Amino acid sequence: MDFAKYFIKNSTTSWLVIAILIIGGIVSFLNVGRLEDPQFTIKQALIITNYPGASPQQVEEEVTLPLEEALQRLPYLKNVKSTSSSGLSQITVEMKSIYRKKELEQIWDELRRRILDVYVRFPPGVSEPLIRDDFGDVFGVLLSISGDNYTDKDLSNFADFLKRELITVNGVGKVDIQGERNEIVVVEISRSKLASLGISLDRLSQILNTQNTVSDAGSIALNSERIRFYSSGEFQSIEELNRLIISSPNNPNLIYLGDVANVSRVYSEMPSNITRYNGNNALLLGVSFGPGVNVVDVGALITQKLDELKAYQPIGLDIDVIYNQPVEVENSVNDFLFNLVSAVAIVIIVLFFSMGWQAGTIIGLVLFMTVMGTFIFMLEMGIELQRISLGALIIALGMLVDNAIVITEGIMSGQKRRLTIVEAASLIVKQTQWPLLGATIIAITAFAPIGLSSDATGEFAGSLYWVLLISLFLSWITAITITPFLASLFFKDNDNQEQNQKVEVEEKNGVIIAILNFALKYRAVFYTATLASLIAAVVGFSQVKQAFFPPATTPMFLIDVWHKQGTDIVYNSEAIKDIEREVMSFNGTEQVTTTVGRGALRFMLTYQATNLYSAYSQMIVRMDNLENVEQGIFSLREYMDNNHSDVFYKVKRLEIGPSTDAKIEVRISGPEPDVLRVQADKVKAILEQVDFARNIRDDWRQQVKVIRPIINEAAARRVGVSKSDVDQLLKASFEGANFGLYRDGSDLLPIVVRLPDEERLSIDSLFDLQIFSRANQRYIPITQVVDDFEIIWEDPIIARRDRKRSLVVTADHDIMGERTANDLLQIVKPQIDQLDLPAGYSIDWGGEYEAANDAQKAVFAGLPIGYLIMFIITVLLFNSFRAGLAIWASVPLAVIGVTLGMLVAGAPFGFMALLGLLSLTGMMVKNGIVLVEQINIELKAGKAPYDAVVEATKSRVRPVSMAALTTVLGMIPLIADDFFFSMAIVIMAGLGVATVLTLVVVPLVYCSIFKISTPKG
Repeated sequence: MDFAKYFIKNSTTSWLVIAILIIGGIVSFLNVGRLEDPQFTIKQALIITNYPGASPQQVEEEVTLPLEEALQRLPYLKNVKSTSSSGLSQITVEMKSIYRKKELEQIWDELRRRILDVYVRFPPGVSEPLIRDDFGDVFGVLLSISGDNYTDKDLSNFADFLKRELITVNGVGKVDIQGERNEIVVVEISRSKLASLGISLDRLSQILNTQNTVSDAGSIALNSERIRFYSSGEFQSIEELNRLIISSPNNPNLIYLGDVANVSRVYSEMPSNITRYNGNNALLLGVSFGPGVNVVDVGALITQKLDELKAYQPIGLDIDVIYNQPVEVENSVNDFLFNLVSAVAIVIIVLFFSMGWQAGTIIGLVLFMTVMGTFIFMLEMGIELQRISLGALIIALGMLVDNAIVITEGIMSGQKRRLTIVEAASLIVKQTQWPLLGATIIAITAFAPIGLSSDATGEFAGSLYWVLLISLFLSWITAITITPFLASLFFKDNDNQEQNQKVEVEEKNGVIIAILNFALKYRAVFYTATLASLIAAVVGFSQVKQAFFPPATTPMFLIDVWHKQGTDIVYNSEAIKDIEREVMSFNGTEQVTTTVGRGALRFMLTYQATNLYSAYSQMIVRMDNLENVEQGIFSLREYMDNNHSDVFYKVKRLEIGPSTDAKIEVRISGPEPDVLRVQADKVKAILEQVDFARNIRDDWRQQVKVIRPIINEAAARRVGVSKSDVDQLLKASFEGANFGLYRDGSDLLPIVVRLPDEERLSIDSLFDLQIFSRANQRYIPITQVVDDFEIIWEDPIIARRDRKRSLVVTADHDIMGERTANDLLQIVKPQIDQLDLPAGYSIDWGGEYEAANDAQKAVFAGLPIGYLIMFIITVLLFNSFRAGLAIWASVPLAVIGVTLGMLVAGAPFGFMALLGLLSLTGMMVKNGIVLVEQINIELKAGKAPYDAVVEATKSRVRPVSMAALTTVLGMIPLIADDFFFSMAIVIMAGLGVATVLTLVVVPLVYCSIFKISTPKG
């Protein structure tokens, strides 16, 4: 079919297509979803199991190990990481990256079944495992609820109220509250009173448990009715609990609990998490979004709802925004749209000056329609406007005009030869439509390893491929249909004769043609110089900095603080208040959010929350701009080093893209903890020798003290005292023992029995304790059954990976310095790999090294097939293997420009730069195809082979150069974006150098392969 002639003659069809693209594109653009980052599935689940009273080793052997064995049989598993600590097992399960959200729903169901099968075989005292498969939920709106004169209960009540209201907002998926303290009912009873009354703790526990237990009393048939029995006796208030009779049945005197104990409703002294906002007690409220929603629109609804609820907000109680993804998304999308518009404007301006206003207008309109049409398909395919998809449009800009430039240039050349516009358009479209299609497919195929990558990074950047596929195919379609139609509107017959003749003269005397003539005349010299440049570039590439993903541009940073292992969470909370006050005094600090005992709710896709550790705390600091972020980090380091040298701290920037908690991770695996610690010390010593290595630590932390009562088994048996009696006495005497539940509506509060403060504050009171003897039916000194209280040391944390004990040493590069994590890795890896490990021990590398390798492995896995397909298409286009070789000979030369550009710009080569290199391959092959196709056209016209090569190069200098120039200049807006900076440098420098080389090397290699000699003289 003659597409050009059809669309020129049938203007109604052309106008209809234009209207569909423009109007449909505008409507689609207004309705397409908006996100900050592409949707990404966190393929992890967290399994938390409590085993109160068990040592870390008992937890490991009796809970963690059986669970790991069950999980290891899952065929979907990537790895299992576990942490066993005193009374707590935490297992993180990660599935293979090939699975997506739909498959994971079934996988989590199977995981639950396996866990429950193991749970029924657990020893007594182990709680049912809590399985959190929503570990990856992103709470894009994170709010703080605080007030100076409000109690924790007031904050909790208002947070619950907000949760109930916000969950009703259309588009909201989940609302969660962090930092709520658990309420308990405390029964403080003196040990002297218990001893004088002869009431054992077992007796008290039995009374409290049985009195307040919900039990079925049955029902009775009365005539035609059946009436249920519902006994009284459950505690309805604290006063009723005070009136509980605790005296023995044989005692004529009734003794009430309130007579011997102080009963009160308080907050637990051992919270699992404490949160503050700007130094004030606060609760954090996170709001996540439903699937497939426009977060900007939902964010507006949330803001509207909060405004409506202000009437119910108590005076002095504040709601502050810690992170607002809808606002960040709107700003991010607006910035990218500005970059996109800027890039389009740059491309059109270049075309105006290089090809004239008419040609520039035609190509600019085609470019606009192609972008608008891309939005239509993005809406239908569910691809949102986000960092990656918008970046893909900017990357595609230069390639989108390639096809239109070729067609427009062909029409102008046809006019020069006295052809009518219809004839010129028909001729150029027939000549180039299939080569252009092949070149377009090749350009798309270059990105296929990204779209088809099964890795997490491939999932994150996958929309890049699909947007490029859509836009590049549309560019080919519009080039052979709409471009000829627009040319018929803007050009008049014979309009471009003089202009084209002038251009032809200029091209004949161009620099590129001069270089080509030199290369064809002195082939050996040019080959040698080119090969030397390539070798120098390959060698020089080793000096290019390596980095996986850059930090985010959000003006926020994180401070992790680890006190000595075993630190009480309340002490930890108080100890870091000085750091909070110091950070809040920094210039430009807007807010400081603190969470003690664990990380915050996942408010960003790339934020990684830390599990439960009482010695851990984190501050989320927002500054007013990025410059003050750097100054704040410097000031913090100086303050911490001078005032808090006794704690471990780590400063982190928010990341863009899949990231790891530590850049350097050395995993040492083996059976014995002591040996693991010795090897870890060797690794740390190597890391500490590097001046820009920071945050050196291991995940097993310091050993902690344990008080171990030495029970005299014979004496204990004679007086009827068991180990559990001793444990119960110690727990009730100091921490407090759970002796039942108190029901308050939907709240179930533990009833905790403990000694008064004055009797449990000193460790010396251990020897004054008295324990109830069942044999003697009275209290006896604990020293009759416990010979001594020893202080021993134990490993507080036993970490495992894939069922093997694994101690991980972590470190980072100095984030404020010039050196990268890869620089640190290259220094320490050879030394660490050479360590002489005992038999049965091994070292593996994690961190950024593992993540980057996994990502590149997934991408490179598809490269051979992708490149093979690209080469086959090239060969089939020309039905010539030698022509394909000539085109591909220039591809490796891109390294020359890439190395030069990266070294001059000081840009790191990371994953996004790798994508730029892949796209560069497609662009170069596409230019080569256009050039070789023109050579064939010249040969068919009857020209001598040498003249055909030279004339083809002359005629293609402008379209190839213009396509390269528009691509290079279109990258300018991306230079200011840290995420795309490296990619932009790769494309700009690589394509700039490669275009010149392509216009010289491809003709030169073509002449060499086809044995076309240079005429003498």
